[in-house]
Amino acid sequence: MAKKVAIITAASKGMGAACARELSRRGYQLVLMARSNAINDLAEELGAVGIQGDVTNPVDLKKLVAITLEEHGRVDAVINSSGHPARGDLLELSDDDWHAALDLMLLNIVRIARLTVPAMAEQGGGAFVNISTFAAREPSLDYPLSSAIRAGTAAFTKLLADRYAGDNIRMNSVLPGYIDSFPMEAKAAQALPMHRPGSVNEIAKTAAFLISDDAGYITGQSIVVDGALSTSI
Repeated sequence: MAKKVAIITAASKGMGAACARELSRRGYQLVLMARSNAINDLAEELGAVGIQGDVTNPVDLKKLVAITLEEHGRVDAVINSSGHPARGDLLELSDDDWHAALDLMLLNIVRIARLTVPAMAEQGGGAFVNISTFAAREPSLDYPLSSAIRAGTAAFTKLLADRYAGDNIRMNSVLPGYIDSFPMEAKAAQALPMHRPGSVNEIAKTAAFLISDDAGYITGQSIVVDGALSTSI
């Protein structure tokens, strides 16, 4: 049986790189993209295809999908990871800040879906996972852009899931809490419900499950992985 093919963006470090390593262990053929040339080192390590590019650039996304289809003839999964937007006080953020965040965290997902859904439909299915944030569920004034835009990502996730469920194409989002890809002081970590941040590997394993056949009836969901940080039910 042919290996499944996955695209991962922002894959050179953090949660994106952890997803790449986890899927490699599970036997996926990988096509990885990131702005940093470190993506080439990771691609060499994993026997993957590495592409330098920016998720906010539609031309780079077209190149990413085109190379995937040229190399492998199919795309079974896409993990949409991205960087972090500017931070600032709610009404002091500029229009440019808001537009940049929209490109970084929502339009990148819309654009890559446009490019990959036709191939997925033709081959009989596929799956997307969007790496989002717990703040999409519980907005935080510390992260205004991420809170607002990624709430939109949750809505798009449900819309695409509804539209393409009949084609066996699934989309889910993972909403991490505080993760060890960013430094955290011991006192702050102790204040978390589990007294520690989550690990990038825990997020990667969640994403890997959601694109797998074991999650074949899960779609349109925004799944919080935050160690009980959120207070909503």
